[in-house]
Amino acid sequence: MTDHVHDLRSVREATDRLLTAVAKLDNAALAEESLLPGWTRGHILAHLARNADALVNVFEGRPMYTSGEARDADIERDSGRPLVEQSEDVRHSADRFLAVAEADQDWSRTVELRGGVTDLASNVPFRRLVEVELHHVDLGIGYTLEDLPREFTGREIAFLADRWSGRPEVPPTALVATDGRTWRTGSAGEAAVTVSGSAAQLLAWLAGRADKGAALTTTGGPLPTLPPL
Repeated sequence: MTDHVHDLRSVREATDRLLTAVAKLDNAALAEESLLPGWTRGHILAHLARNADALVNVFEGRPMYTSGEARDADIERDSGRPLVEQSEDVRHSADRFLAVAEADQDWSRTVELRGGVTDLASNVPFRRLVEVELHHVDLGIGYTLEDLPREFTGREIAFLADRWSGRPEVPPTALVATDGRTWRTGSAGEAAVTVSGSAAQLLAWLAGRADKGAALTTTGGPLPTLPPL
């Protein structure tokens, strides 16, 4: 069962961790390319701030974003701001999100996210945690996938593995981490392919990060090609 109280506490801790790291940068570093192709570090911070505001919209029953074009335009507009403005925006938008999410509400209700995707309200705090943790890694400032909390890594692997479950273009696949944890993904049936590596390496592949699977070991066939996120 999802523990939204635990997840909100984790969001607060992850946000503090990110902002502490960002405070060591300068304006020039913010304008440099991140680990996400086509995005500077400023784009990532702008996205995190606008995503927090978008999730406030979700909790308050409004569309998450006016449109995909408006979302992209807002990120582009805010990406070039100086470090002080970026940091304050990430902090204040995170505070707005937490204030709304920590209020008494029906956590069992269904809410609508981007692109018509729906989920339980109780799962939204973890979705925000994913944004903060993975984009902290994407900043390319020393926080890596290997630094992510073990619990978070396992839950995000399970979430992404479930996302590709039942997809006919992905063969039945067993995911085996070096710490003994296992997951299943792909189409139904007995696993035809086994993909092995550290939990961080498995997450990198599933999330389209880093080397996208080059460090993994596969048996029973080649590394499956995953659909775009």
